[in-house]
Amino acid sequence: MGSVSPTVRTPTSAAGGRPPILAVMAAFVTITAVLTLVVTLATRNMLRSPLDGSLDGPVWLDGWFSGDSGWYYAIARSGYSYIPGVQSPIAFFPTYPMTVRGVGWLIGDDQVAGSLISVVCGAATAVLFAQWVWRRLPRAGAVTAIAVLLLYPYSFYLYGAMYGESLFMLTALGSFLLLERRHYWLAGLVGALATAGRPVGVAVAVGLVVRMLEMLAEHRALEVPVISAGAVGAVETPSSEPGGRVEPVDPAEATAPPAAGRSDYPAHPRWRELLRAVPAVRWREVGVLVSGLGLAAWCIYLWIQFGDPLAFVSVQAAPGWYQGSGPHTWFKVVYVGTMVFGPVDVAIRTTAQAIMCLMAVLLLRRVWRRFGWGYAAFSVVVLAIPILGTKDFMGTGRYVLVAFPVVAAAGDFLATRAPKWVRVAVLAALGTGLMVATAFYARGVEVS
Repeated sequence: MGSVSPTVRTPTSAAGGRPPILAVMAAFVTITAVLTLVVTLATRNMLRSPLDGSLDGPVWLDGWFSGDSGWYYAIARSGYSYIPGVQSPIAFFPTYPMTVRGVGWLIGDDQVAGSLISVVCGAATAVLFAQWVWRRLPRAGAVTAIAVLLLYPYSFYLYGAMYGESLFMLTALGSFLLLERRHYWLAGLVGALATAGRPVGVAVAVGLVVRMLEMLAEHRALEVPVISAGAVGAVETPSSEPGGRVEPVDPAEATAPPAAGRSDYPAHPRWRELLRAVPAVRWREVGVLVSGLGLAAWCIYLWIQFGDPLAFVSVQAAPGWYQGSGPHTWFKVVYVGTMVFGPVDVAIRTTAQAIMCLMAVLLLRRVWRRFGWGYAAFSVVVLAIPILGTKDFMGTGRYVLVAFPVVAAAGDFLATRAPKWVRVAVLAALGTGLMVATAFYARGVEVS
């Protein structure tokens, strides 16, 4: 059987052409300006206490400093500490705060560095997402998916908030894009930054491994014998490899038109074929396993420094956070109590995120059908960790954001299953929610 070099195939239903990068950048800059105005108006009459040199800048900058921003700022300035049973910085993974420390050292201001990293990584994330989705969805679905990403109510973390979400999304997307281009070791290295960036970073390692096996299985399915020139039924296309090597193409794929009414979902290997691909893994593909070293290095540091490699898990149960594992958290006893006894505003904020989680879970089948096993595995793990690990769904809204294949599936659903007016109405509602959430965040309300 002839050997066929793997190639990245664009689905027949993909948008085609170059993604609208300039339009995406223009939209991102516009939304950043609008949300910064929202932040300014929401906080112009607020009195803030300067925190060790922070919050002494213009109001439009200080408004992006809220919630866990204080923890990231403190880590960037003073490093990590841990007192068992007390809220401690080790709850926050190191990729983002250490990046803030490095950039802050260069420009002389950790607060400015935090927001600058957030908005730059947010813009880069939007560009990479546009490139990723443009190869996988029809034009209407791709455009709608980009709009969903930019207007999602919890996307304000991409536009300047001193949080690590935009950097995490950038490393996650970047690692998958590198994998699709067969840069296995680079994908693993960038993935390591993701696994050292958020508790859900392990989803990146899982997704990379599953996607790598899926790519091998797809390659095995496409591999056919090279038929000599002139043989009946032989269909060959010139290879881009030096030496004029010829790669065979399935004659049916090359000549047969799509069947009427046939689904435009791409074909994916069965899970058994992924298992059969394991023996085909070579040294080159092993590079994706490097992605797990980010989490491993963080655990080793915690073990050496504080004697507990899983201190970031233990600290979640500290008073004030009360996010310990167990049935009390898994079955959302606190959330049920909030729904029954209040406060009403907390019930509204947590329920909004619970609804986002429900929608994301319902979209998982579409993620698998549209994008395959690797992206489905990534999305399942990204969603499962916060859904099971939070007592009341608080914080899950931004974890839905980082599950970028789910965001893409939402755009695909709106573009293919909903009337145009529904699509416009949903995007308008998302944009309104984005501005409201940004205003509350700027005023110190725990939004997610």
